[in-house]
Amino acid sequence: MEILSVNVGRAKAVDYTDAKGGVTGIDKRPASGALRVFAPGATGVGGSGVEGDDVCDLRHHGGDHQAVYAFAREDLDVWAVELDRALPNGSFGENLTTYGIDVNDARIGERWRIGRELVLEVASARIPCRTFAGWLDQKGWVRRFTQAAAPGAYLRVIEPGEVQAGDPITLIERPDHEVSVAFWFRAFTTERALLPRVLAAGEALDPRARDAAHTYMAKQSS
Repeated sequence: MEILSVNVGRAKAVDYTDAKGGVTGIDKRPASGALRVFAPGATGVGGSGVEGDDVCDLRHHGGDHQAVYAFAREDLDVWAVELDRALPNGSFGENLTTYGIDVNDARIGERWRIGRELVLEVASARIPCRTFAGWLDQKGWVRRFTQAAAPGAYLRVIEPGEVQAGDPITLIERPDHEVSVAFWFRAFTTERALLPRVLAAGEALDPRARDAAHTYMAKQSS
């Protein structure tokens, strides 16, 4: 299990985003050398947790619970066949392109040590948006990506450190519950009846996800 590339993007103006200022950093490219990874700050205030990476829409991205986005090379390869196009590392806006680890089967609260210092914790799944669809220039992309239910993982920073291509990924903690990245994604998209079961992830849940689950349960009981 390893990091194939660390990808960062700079803000640029596009015509397919509704982010303030009409800019996005979704066009991420592999960086050379090691980059610092850190906890960026509160949701709505902090941006990316990866040095040199721009997050432009703080309404939906960035902050401590979405500090780093990981997507598997194996899943990019599946989509490359489906879309009949090359998908270089970083094509889905991911910070970390991984190899050898099933990112979508990772549990919420699972911890990875990457390299010597960095420890990341699986926090949630990526929900597709208009900017993502516009970047790939694919009609119906949000629906298609959602149906696949292989969204990649958002990670929070437990111990800051540096990361670079070739760093090994070591699984150091795996919670004993059913709430994988794919399960979380289905609960918040196509199978909302799963939302009460997401609470099994406990304190590892993003507070917004916990609140959404409780709100759903309250509506069902009333």
